[in-house]
Amino acid sequence: MRTGIATVCLSGTLKEKMQACAIAGFDGIEIFEQDLVTSPLSPEDVRKMAADLGLGLDLYQPFRDFDSVSEDILQENLRRADAKFKLMSRLGMDTILVCTNVGTATIDDDDLRAEQLSRLAELAGDHGVKVAYEALAWGKYVNDYEHAHRLVDTVDHPNLGTCLDSFHILSRDWDTAPIEAIKPEKIFFVQVADAPKLSMDVLSWSRHYRVFPGEGQFELAKFMGHVARAGYSGPVSLEVFNDVFRQSDVERTAVDAMRSLIWLEEQSAKWLDANAASLAAGAASGDSPANAAGRRRYPMELATLPKVAEPAGFNFAEVKTDEPAQLETLLGQLGFEFDGRHRTKDVQLWSMGQARVIINEQAPSHSEPAIAALGFDVDSPVIASARAQQLKAPVVPRKVQADEEVFQGIAAPDSTEIFLCQGSPDGTAAWTHEFGEGLEHPSAGAQAVIDHVNLAQPWQHFDEAVLFYTSALALEPQPFAEVASPSGLVRSQVMVTSDRAVRLVLNLAPVLQQEPGQQEPGQQGPGQQGNGARKSYQEHIAFAVDDLVATARAAQARGLDFLQIPANYYEDLDARFALDPAFLATLKELNLLYDRDANGEFLHFYTATVGNVFFEMVERRGNYDGYGAPNAPVRHAVQYDSVHAHNLHR
Repeated sequence: MRTGIATVCLSGTLKEKMQACAIAGFDGIEIFEQDLVTSPLSPEDVRKMAADLGLGLDLYQPFRDFDSVSEDILQENLRRADAKFKLMSRLGMDTILVCTNVGTATIDDDDLRAEQLSRLAELAGDHGVKVAYEALAWGKYVNDYEHAHRLVDTVDHPNLGTCLDSFHILSRDWDTAPIEAIKPEKIFFVQVADAPKLSMDVLSWSRHYRVFPGEGQFELAKFMGHVARAGYSGPVSLEVFNDVFRQSDVERTAVDAMRSLIWLEEQSAKWLDANAASLAAGAASGDSPANAAGRRRYPMELATLPKVAEPAGFNFAEVKTDEPAQLETLLGQLGFEFDGRHRTKDVQLWSMGQARVIINEQAPSHSEPAIAALGFDVDSPVIASARAQQLKAPVVPRKVQADEEVFQGIAAPDSTEIFLCQGSPDGTAAWTHEFGEGLEHPSAGAQAVIDHVNLAQPWQHFDEAVLFYTSALALEPQPFAEVASPSGLVRSQVMVTSDRAVRLVLNLAPVLQQEPGQQEPGQQGPGQQGNGARKSYQEHIAFAVDDLVATARAAQARGLDFLQIPANYYEDLDARFALDPAFLATLKELNLLYDRDANGEFLHFYTATVGNVFFEMVERRGNYDGYGAPNAPVRHAVQYDSVHAHNLHR
């Protein structure tokens, strides 16, 4: 599949955008007119630079408000088009995007539109230019791609064809199956964008909230499957208008964009394979315009990636700090056992059953404790790593000595290191022998597993993280939620495996500006977001046990500092659930939180925060599948008060 991207997707100058696209590995680009107009580069400079970078110049866009106008306006539009066609010749480009009219259309007449488009096509032909006619979802008279293509068919000119844009089609819930009836030679260009499902006007939705494929909720694989069946073999190009992307690092955004097309290519191939039977049935009835013999016969060849199963579970979680004393105390109070230090590294292992926490003391001086790495059990770490690398995931190097486990490591968008570990049926981990003898077997003490991990995401990389975990680790995003906190709304995106053995919660939280002198602007250490901002939302690791009340009493006896839950919470809890008074008293005594739904019950408590990290202990009863969402605002408020009280007494 030939990949492309519109320069409007990225931040920076035209030169910076082109360089970033080449680094990310795109085959070509669309030049958005404003990027050229504001650039000091001449069209000839742009043409040479593209050639030097190995980038094709696939599309010049947009040409707006051409058709459905009076003759005097049409003459002005043709004059404007002639100037753009001459400019394209200097650029060495042969395809221009013409949108259906939004602003100046006054005459709703398909015959007139066809006649005007015919005159445009004739002019384009004189310059060797192809016109790709696109139906904008908010077009005044033409907003449906089938309507736009009927006009193209009516004109029947070799220099006029259709541009199919997934956003304009899917935002209006147009059926994508009719794409297959379009002759492949009349599909001049294909643009793709994803988006979250939102209830708002289409124009605002399009201008601010598009995302890269895999980061939204559109059925893009189905859309691309119909495009492939139609016989299209040209560029598949990203056109994404997004306020965050246009403020983020240009090279990083370009890599994220390329990852999304690699993912989309694989998903489209899977859709074609899954729907091969329906295609064969259509061919048998004589109504399929595409080749019925299978996906590999289509002109657009869709590559796939190494196939991997979803992770079987968490192998470990790692917290990095140069001052481990508080973490050691906290884990000991929770009931974790100290299993020793690594024989060659400044690293400790703590465990409770199959829940393993590594304290890594190899941190910069005075850095606060923060989640640094997660280990996942996978069937084949080497294959899983190869897939992630093909998806542009950076490799994390790890020094090992003889007889030490070789982990396959990749970096997540928030710089969390992800290690792919060889899973075992009994949940043990072979690498624990590096911390001492006899640790290959579960502890005889309290039993626990890592239930979920909550990671705070930098605002500019939240959508990137969703795609990363979806594509590289086969986690499935759940519907996102928003949770109120004293410092603003926290957007929460849960990523899970089908059996819920892995639950990863990504949170996009508001940030509080640092106090002067805390950190130099632009420096980003563990637990820090960019631009000198400090996270106002901390990260945590949650451990599941069979008896939370007993775990809490034991932790209390060891002196654990629980997160203190206000009495108002328990009054509200009693009003909502009418709990047994003795049970409610126990919850209040131990600072436990409670939730219940039709499937079961959920008990949990939180520790105080150490640096950027705190821990949660949970008990799931029945088939409760949530995270105690009604309790989240309480936790946020208590943590907020705790942080501010700490700052006041420094």
